[in-house]
Amino acid sequence: FLSLHDDLRPFYKLAESDPQFMPVVEKLYGYHQVKFSLSAFENACWAILSQRNPWNVALAMKARIAETFGSSITVEGQTHLAFPPPSQLAPLDADQLNEVVRNTRKTECILSAARAFDTVDESWLRSAPYEQVESWLLEIKGIGAWSATFVMLRGLGRMERVPLDEKALVEASRRVYGRDDLTHADVQRLSKHYGEYAGYWAHYVRVAG
Repeated sequence: FLSLHDDLRPFYKLAESDPQFMPVVEKLYGYHQVKFSLSAFENACWAILSQRNPWNVALAMKARIAETFGSSITVEGQTHLAFPPPSQLAPLDADQLNEVVRNTRKTECILSAARAFDTVDESWLRSAPYEQVESWLLEIKGIGAWSATFVMLRGLGRMERVPLDEKALVEASRRVYGRDDLTHADVQRLSKHYGEYAGYWAHYVRVAG
């Protein structure tokens, strides 16, 4: 979850030949990506729920799923909810889940994700070739190119690629590199210098920018 096993030394070595980015490394030195959630499945569900949906509505949907189908633990009188694993949602029928989600389209997509994730070991998602895992994600209803990249990066910690066509990354890159004319294509070009650490470069740019 805290990505503490990521070896950032090769990433920092690459940054030494990128003088405009080095101040970011110096500022964030030792920072490891905190993943979006404890599981890639929860990350995928959030991608589905938040897509074309007001933030507060998506949060409410996610909370209802956790409250109804997830587990909980009470510590010193405070109850903490855990989002359900795919094995708890996969057996449900659409009507049962939709009573909680209250959105037919989102329900269908959540069930598609649950049934897909229930068939694989997450270790395979973390270690299989990037393109293979990306293709697998794209077969899930409701997961498009952006959502697949989001899950790969923030859920699985796959740092080989940068987010696709992300406006916030372009804007942050402009601030870091001092260039108001940077385009998405320029961002992709800059990221190639970092090879398998391109995702870390993008994450550092976002955090610092």
